[in-house]
Amino acid sequence: MSAVTHTTSASWQQALQWPFFDHTHRTLHSQLHAWGHKHLRNVSHEDTTVDNACKQLVQVLGQDGWLRHAVAGTQYGGIANSIDTRSVCLTREILAWHQGLADFAFAMQGLGSGAISLFGTDEQKERYLPRVTNGNAIAAFALSEPLAGSDVAAMQCQAHIQADHYVLNGEKTWISNGGIADFYVLFARTNEAPGSRGISAFIIDAHTPGFSIAERIDVIAPHPLAHLKLDNVCIPISQRLGESGQGFKVAMATLDVFRTSVAAAALGFAQRALDESLQWAQNRQMFGTNLASFQLSQAKLADMAMQIDAARLMTYRAAWMRDQGQRITKEAAMAKFTATENAQHVIDMAVQLHGGMGVKKGCIVESLYREIRALRIYEGASEVQQLIIARELLKESD
Repeated sequence: MSAVTHTTSASWQQALQWPFFDHTHRTLHSQLHAWGHKHLRNVSHEDTTVDNACKQLVQVLGQDGWLRHAVAGTQYGGIANSIDTRSVCLTREILAWHQGLADFAFAMQGLGSGAISLFGTDEQKERYLPRVTNGNAIAAFALSEPLAGSDVAAMQCQAHIQADHYVLNGEKTWISNGGIADFYVLFARTNEAPGSRGISAFIIDAHTPGFSIAERIDVIAPHPLAHLKLDNVCIPISQRLGESGQGFKVAMATLDVFRTSVAAAALGFAQRALDESLQWAQNRQMFGTNLASFQLSQAKLADMAMQIDAARLMTYRAAWMRDQGQRITKEAAMAKFTATENAQHVIDMAVQLHGGMGVKKGCIVESLYREIRALRIYEGASEVQQLIIARELLKESD
């Protein structure tokens, strides 16, 4: 994506003064935004180069220190001993504004290693997290299966103990970074109990015998995505992550951190769409004046701004609450639903304002239109978020 002429929109400047943020967050925003203008203007996003582009982005994000925000533990290269959710969200929002693939690269380093940050042993953390932080290892999170996407309890991938190791068999699909990851945090059924209580988490190195990429998956906004197959994959018991049978807890705790950041990425896409639309409306000449002079255009711009602001408040409320140690299952779901749905509406309005240019390949709002669609599905579709919110409300009313 090319850059608009201004550096930081007024809405960002105002939001950074909210009590959710402190000086470190404002500094992060300023420095990363400047870095993005310098380093993310010419990132290729074509299918033929997406793997290489993603690998390069992970390396440069690591080399320049931005991946330090994605992991916990200063001894492992992290910026702090716990993951600061607001910093993760700000990083994703800014990177998404600049370049969708850069946001993806950062997000997957965090999501793919987040369970290790939260539940890993000292040995596991020492082995994996420094390489994630410096960009020398690419991480992935393997939860979904052909018949177990939103319904995690329907998982069929199996892990059985044999002597001093586990043997895993099954499939995973829709796995981001599939095909380029160096390791996968993968979930499989260990059958301690029915449903979600009989799942465990494991760390699988990509070169492990029996582990393979069955298929690469192409989607409308290209990024590395694959269907995985496990055929008698043997790993030491020490590669289990957390307690046996606690995999669902591991997955949900990890998603509680990074589900909020999906909302932040949607904010970045939506804010870019509004910024592009403001510039376009003021420069596009028609009927003897500019597009911005028409009340219909002004109504769209106002609607876009309101939807972004409402979603941003919900997103950083959830992030702030988690950083205060509060449980945010409901708030994260609200933020994810609102931000992704609102961003879809905002970007659709941006395409409409751009007219024919809005659907021309290579136009920024055209790429944003493709980028945003998946966010309403991954890490819990919008309908799943509604179920989570309702479930939490019913618990509160008991």
